[in-house]
Amino acid sequence: MASSDKVVETVIVGNYVEMETEGQPRNIKSKLSKFFWHGGSVYDAWFSCASNQVAQVLLTLPYSFSQLGMLSGILFQLFYGLMGSWTAYLISILYVEYRTRKEREKVDFRNHVIQWFEVLDGLLGKHWRNVGLAFNCTFLMFGSVIQLIACASNIYYINDNLDKRTWTYIFGACCATTVFIPSFHNYRIWSFLGLLMTTYTAWYLTIASLLHGQVEGVKHSGPTKLVLYFTGATNILYTFGGHAVTVEVMHAMWKPQKFKAIYLLATLYVLTLTLPSAAAVYWAFGDALLNHSNAFSLLPRSPFRDMAVILMLIHQFITFGFACTPLYFVWEKAIGMHECKSLCKRAAARLPVVIPIWFLAIVFPFFGPINSAVGSLLVSFTVYIIPALAYMFTFRSPAARENAVEQPSKYFGRWVGTYIINIFVVVWVLIVGFGFGGWASMTNFIHQIDTFGLFTKCYQCPPQLPPSPPPQYLLNATAPLPASTGQPHSPPQSYSQPLIYHSQSSTQWIYLYPYPIFVDYEIIGESRRYKHVWPWNSGC
Repeated sequence: MASSDKVVETVIVGNYVEMETEGQPRNIKSKLSKFFWHGGSVYDAWFSCASNQVAQVLLTLPYSFSQLGMLSGILFQLFYGLMGSWTAYLISILYVEYRTRKEREKVDFRNHVIQWFEVLDGLLGKHWRNVGLAFNCTFLMFGSVIQLIACASNIYYINDNLDKRTWTYIFGACCATTVFIPSFHNYRIWSFLGLLMTTYTAWYLTIASLLHGQVEGVKHSGPTKLVLYFTGATNILYTFGGHAVTVEVMHAMWKPQKFKAIYLLATLYVLTLTLPSAAAVYWAFGDALLNHSNAFSLLPRSPFRDMAVILMLIHQFITFGFACTPLYFVWEKAIGMHECKSLCKRAAARLPVVIPIWFLAIVFPFFGPINSAVGSLLVSFTVYIIPALAYMFTFRSPAARENAVEQPSKYFGRWVGTYIINIFVVVWVLIVGFGFGGWASMTNFIHQIDTFGLFTKCYQCPPQLPPSPPPQYLLNATAPLPASTGQPHSPPQSYSQPLIYHSQSSTQWIYLYPYPIFVDYEIIGESRRYKHVWPWNSGC
C-alpha cells in the first residue's frame, strides 16, 4: 500500500494544475507564443541550465588556468562539474519532497513560484529559511553584478571611446528591462539563443588561439603561489555553481521529477565548451593571462572576435535576467505584489532591485577576481554546503527516509552512500572552497582594491595616447638601449635621468623627467624601436 501511495504522490507532483493547458482552444497567436515564449519541457530546462551555467565565466577560465596550471585546471573542472551536478540533484529531490507534502495539505500554487528558501522553510523551519534566503539572495545579487561588469569589460574591446564605468551605466539601464520577463517559463527562446552564443564564443576562443599560436617566449609556470592557486580553484567552483536558480527552473517545468539528470547532462555539454577554450588560450598565451582576466584582451581584433564580443553581450543580458528573476520574486513577495496580474505593475515594483546591483557593479569593477570572491564566500554555501546539509537533516529520521517520495538510487549506495557523499561535499567545500579559497580570493580582491581603488574608471584598461605630448620629450625611431634598474612598477623618487622599470611582459615602464611616459618597444640589435608612447598612468 505504501508503494502505491508513493506512485500516486509522484504523479501528483508532476501534474501542476496551474500549468495545464489541455482542452483550451489554441489560435495562431497562442501557438506562436508557446513556441517562442512559454516553455516548460525537459528541453527548456536543459537549455536554461546549460545557458545559465556558462556565461561570462567562459572568458575568465583561461585566467584561472594560468593560476592553476593546465593539469589542475582540467581536473578541477571535471571535479566541480560532478559535484555541482550532485548538489543540483539533491535540490531537485528536496523540491519534489516539499511540493508533495504541501499538496497533501491542499496548498494551491496556482499563481505562486516556489523558491529555495520556501523549500527549506517547509522542510526544516524558519532558521534554515533565513540562512538560505540570505545566502541565495546575496549570491544572485552579486551574480547579476558580475554580468554587468562583464558587459562593460567586453564592449570595451570593440569600442574604447567610452571607459568601462560609463559602459556599466549604459548596460545597467539595458539590463533593467528584464523586469518585464514574468518568469522562467518565458526564457524559452532566450535560453536557446544564449547557448548558441556561448557555443560560438567558446569555439572562437579555441580556434583563434590555436591559429594564433604560442606567443614568443611563452611560459606556463603555474601554479606558483598558493594564493593564486586557490583563487583559480574558487573561480571554477563558481563556474559550476550556477544552480542557485534550480528550484525556479524546476517550478517552470511541466514534470519537474524529470529534472534529476538534466543538470548533469547540461554540465557534460558545458565541459565540451570550457575545457577546449580554456586549455587553448592558456597554451597560446601562458603566464600573460595572469594580468589579463578577460581572454578577449589577448586575442587580436577581427570580425570573428567582434562577433564573439557582441554575442557574449547579448548572452550576459540573458544571464542577468536569470540571476535577477528570483530576486524579483523575493521582492514581489515581500511587498505583496507576487500574485498581481498586471505585468506593468509587477515590472515597476521590480525596478528597485536593479539599483543596488547597478551601484555595486560601479564600486567593484574587478572582472575576474570578483568571481573567485563570490565563489568562495557565497557559492560554497548557497549551492554546495546548504543543499547537502538540508538533505541529511530532512531525512535524518527513519520515518522520513521510509516515506521519502524519491528513494536514493542503488548506484549511489542507497541512504548510506548518499550520506557519505554529502559529508564529503560539506567537508571539502568548507575547507578547500570556503577556507583556503576564501583566504586566497579575498587576498586577491583586496589587492585589486589597493591597486586600482573603488569606483575605478577603467579597470585593466591600457593607457590612452596623449592628445598632444610635449615635442621635446618625444623619442626618436631608435634610441640606444639604456641600462635597466630591474625594479617593478613603482615611480622613481627622482627624475634626473631616464629610468626603466621591467614588467612581466615585453612592455616596460620608462620615466623621463618631467614627463613620465609608458613605452612599448622591440629590440633591434643594440637599439630598441619604440612602437607606442603613452603618459604614465598608475591604473594601467
